[in-house]
Amino acid sequence: MLAAERRSRILAQLGRDGTVRVRDLVVDLGVSDMTIRRDLGVLQEQGALEKVHGGATASGGPTTAEPGFEAKSTQQLAQKEAIARRAAELVTPGSAIAVSAGTTTYALARHLVAIPHLTVVTNSVWVADILHRSGNTTLSVLLTGGLRTPSDALVGPLAISALRSLHLDTVFLGVHGMDVRGGFSTPNLLEAETNRAMIASGRRLVVVADATKWGLVGLSSMAALEEASVLVTDTGLAPRARQQLAEILDEVVLVDPIRPGEVQARPKGSDGTHD
Repeated sequence: MLAAERRSRILAQLGRDGTVRVRDLVVDLGVSDMTIRRDLGVLQEQGALEKVHGGATASGGPTTAEPGFEAKSTQQLAQKEAIARRAAELVTPGSAIAVSAGTTTYALARHLVAIPHLTVVTNSVWVADILHRSGNTTLSVLLTGGLRTPSDALVGPLAISALRSLHLDTVFLGVHGMDVRGGFSTPNLLEAETNRAMIASGRRLVVVADATKWGLVGLSSMAALEEASVLVTDTGLAPRARQQLAEILDEVVLVDPIRPGEVQARPKGSDGTHD
């Protein structure tokens, strides 16, 4: 098993349970005690968790902490890919969409290149680059201007001005955290303001966020949970969180990163599930 996959599974368990123990991870992942401790050390350096005696707990870092794009791009790889693949199925050929900055939306961009006649507005340098290099001649890309954040988002008055003049079909939003009280949030004030303008430009909001984002609260909220039409996340989400989200959102889609595909989609107010 590759180190990236091990660390992704450690974070998934951490997102479910809030804590992990070295001895349990040794058994579950089939590696040595030293390997697990090294993985936990790397994840702590990235701000993804806090090491404690015998294991680790979810990071309780400040609400202003903002990991860079490269640090985040090594986390939850399988989950982000499964989420991105499913989210791309929500895009209609010929539509106009917005894609926010982030590593999950970057994964989404790799799937958007196969959809014909799209107009994509983004404040992500990375997303714009992958779309531009795709060779899809039917694709139109509009990159907003603005100041560049640690997560490589373009933010501020220039970006906001560009977004306010647009009318888009769907906005795909990546988030730092999601919480019942805090809603969808980010540590960066300017990014929050820019993303609020992006959300206002669209008729439908689709949030793409892996299960480790649940319970995290950034400094500034971008939207309340109920503002999202769809949340696409993964099966690492704890049962209690699934219940809370299903009661608030119109639709919650869970994907399985081990066996890619939709596992559960529960409209708000529905007690049943469907494949």
